[in-house]
Amino acid sequence: MKNTFRLLFIFFMFVVSTHVFAQDKKPKVALVLSGGGAKGIAHIPVLQVLDSLGIVPDLIIGTSMGSVVGGLYAMGYSGDSIANIANNTNWDNLLTLDIPLNKVSTEEKSEFKKYLVELDIINWSPKLNPSLLRDQNLREFLSLLTFPVYNINNFDDLSIPFRAMTTDIVNGKEVILDKGSLSLAMRASMSVPSIFQPVVYENTLLVDGGILNNFPTDVAKLMGADIIIGSTVGGGMLPKNKLDNMSALLVQSSMLSSNLKVKKNKEICDILIDHVPYLEYSTGDFNKSKEIFKEGEIATNNNLSSLVKLSKTLKKYKQRVHKVPDAKKKILLDTIIFKNISIGNYEVAKERTDIEPHKKYSAKELVAGVNRAIGTRMFSKINYKSFIENNQLGLQLNFFEYSKNQFKGSLHYDTYRGGGIVVNYTGRNILGKSSRLLVTLDIAEQPRARLQYQKIFGTHKNWWFQSEAIGELLIQEVFEDGIKIENIKQNYFQFKNQINKNINSLYSYVGVGIDYELTNLRPRFNPDLVGNFFGLKKYNFNTIEINANYTYNSLNKVFFSTKGTYFKGSVSRSIHNAIYIEPIDENSPSIDGFTNRFSKLNLSFEKRFGFTKKITGILKGTTNFIYEDTLKSDEVSFNEYGYAGKYSLGGYIPNNRSRSYLFAGLHEDELTVNQFMKITLALQLNPINKIYVVPHVNIASVGFTNFDDYIEDAFFPKGDWEDKIETSLLMSAGATFSYNSLLGPVNFDISYINDVNKLRLYFSVGFLFNSSN
Repeated sequence: MKNTFRLLFIFFMFVVSTHVFAQDKKPKVALVLSGGGAKGIAHIPVLQVLDSLGIVPDLIIGTSMGSVVGGLYAMGYSGDSIANIANNTNWDNLLTLDIPLNKVSTEEKSEFKKYLVELDIINWSPKLNPSLLRDQNLREFLSLLTFPVYNINNFDDLSIPFRAMTTDIVNGKEVILDKGSLSLAMRASMSVPSIFQPVVYENTLLVDGGILNNFPTDVAKLMGADIIIGSTVGGGMLPKNKLDNMSALLVQSSMLSSNLKVKKNKEICDILIDHVPYLEYSTGDFNKSKEIFKEGEIATNNNLSSLVKLSKTLKKYKQRVHKVPDAKKKILLDTIIFKNISIGNYEVAKERTDIEPHKKYSAKELVAGVNRAIGTRMFSKINYKSFIENNQLGLQLNFFEYSKNQFKGSLHYDTYRGGGIVVNYTGRNILGKSSRLLVTLDIAEQPRARLQYQKIFGTHKNWWFQSEAIGELLIQEVFEDGIKIENIKQNYFQFKNQINKNINSLYSYVGVGIDYELTNLRPRFNPDLVGNFFGLKKYNFNTIEINANYTYNSLNKVFFSTKGTYFKGSVSRSIHNAIYIEPIDENSPSIDGFTNRFSKLNLSFEKRFGFTKKITGILKGTTNFIYEDTLKSDEVSFNEYGYAGKYSLGGYIPNNRSRSYLFAGLHEDELTVNQFMKITLALQLNPINKIYVVPHVNIASVGFTNFDDYIEDAFFPKGDWEDKIETSLLMSAGATFSYNSLLGPVNFDISYINDVNKLRLYFSVGFLFNSSN
């Protein structure tokens, strides 16, 4: 009897203690944040309210943009900090089609963003890019933000345990990431198919978690959550009346499985913060981040009473410490691993990253190293992650190389040169390691061709050699008093050889070179039958010049730059000037000999001032002088006959001839001068996305004789530039209206030019045969 009583007493005490313990145990609170692109910014006010009420979740699960916001919160960022990040981030820069020009290596800038189509050739077949956007800037952004937890591999060890919802696109199943690189997990969760490239993970590919489970409250329940706070910006299945466009149908189809779960997953929530009725913007409206943030406050405030009640319930329990870990400014790397990189590219990548073992680096230094390697255009992207092995910290760089063989192409038309198709072959490491071979043809009314070989060399891979041959078969129009009086066939050939050394691989270099140029002019029609204005049957001029130059370029875009500086200075010396002139009149003697030699000084400057996001100031200046040697008795006067060695002004689009300079209001190469100084003032207005209006003023002092005569009147010119005798003032004013289309820039310019007193119109569309200067 006593034993029975004792057993009953023990059982009673066990039940009572278990009940008391259960009452004292803190309920597990989970925060679930849905995906929704830019709409995910609406989650942030929820975090701010949680902070203000002292509610610290025990688990965070995020999908897509919800994983980015949730991941940052889980690692210790406050709601206010995340709001500050969202409001001050340049989303256009993060979600771009490619990297900016100022992150492209100096030796690659001339070929960057100059084609409509770029295809990798693998096994003799073209391969399309699997994504619309390049994510290198996004990866950099996430890596910098998550640097304080670089040494945390298990997401349970974060300030708040975290899970990122992703989709295994190979096997068609949910993958919940709970370890590894936090930035990579966030990036994988938001890999919208066809917009971003899938993330390689173990033996599969991961894409946006929203494909299968956009609001994973069911996962939180399975992980033991007692209280679920759900914040959703996804509306689930769209009604019939909203499925009236291709975009809506595609989104509904791709997320069908996920959307079918939404209703049930909402019901699981203890506190449901549904932002959908209050959101006016779409998934891609990142430029409306501040407005979306404000909209997110509405649903959050509507649920404030429930959150306050929960806060009071949790006050008697000890909360987690929620803060970003104290991170070292620099970390010591014991091991560096380069993975998935070919022998031909390895040395350049190693030297450009400049990341070595047993040295300390900050997060920004590591990112800058990766950016320098990306700038070589050898790699489409570079992933990097830290790891700890045998108590040593390592960094693994995973490279994704472009194909050795690429085909590129574009269409173009302009009112002066006509239309054409540009085709290009780019081969890397075909003729040696760290090399590039280009073959470019402009199949056009006025055809052009380029063959170029480039090789990076030197112990630190900061030297590069470039050899290039360019040929053009053009029709040059000749004007008198603004009226076209002649068409001349101009055959041009240039052979350039340059050795350069990078001062900064992304911005500046110095170099020396030797150039050969041949210009052949002859009447378009048989001069024996028609005659011509110049009385010439044939004009040949070829010259060899040696040069030294310095170039600096920090402009952020190829077209429509909004910030940065460009400067190029060069000095050159002619060492061979041969000339042959055959007149129509058989009684006039031909000229066959050499002109006096000369030296040239060329300085070009451009500065872009970003006044506001929509307004950019433009200042350009160019100074070009020719210093002629004293004419010897057996020489032909360069000043009188050296037309093809002088400077040419006119046109709107840069061309390949080193002596040609743009001047709005003049036709391409319309005015030939010996000396000139030019300044351009312009304002680039961007009133609507992809639409640009650029009012501009161009002023130049131009001279037609030697430097000494020119400089006397350069600042107070008195002549008429149409006469081509005295130092003259050349002026134009107008505006360019542009649209940044998929085919390339569409430009329409209207400019007034002085002396001839005419309005000139110009139109172009597409990517023209690009300059290598």
